[in-house]
Amino acid sequence: MVSFRELARRLVADGVVQTMSHQRLSKIAATDPAFPPVVPVGSSKAVDYRLAEPYFRNRRVRPGERTDLKPRTTE
Repeated sequence: MVSFRELARRLVADGVVQTMSHQRLSKIAATDPAFPPVVPVGSSKAVDYRLAEPYFRNRRVRPGERTDLKPRTTE
């Protein structure tokens, strides 16, 4: 079991993802029902790395469209 902070660090160090923060992990855990089980440890949250690593390795990311790169249109 690793904390969200340690999970984020390990995912990046192992090359599973390019960037990750513990805040982003909290958001994913709260919104994705396929996220591995989360265990509260004091005021922190922990997850089994053996379940989280394959979850992130197989996760398909659908980033949003960047609107800051498009010229604004006035209508």
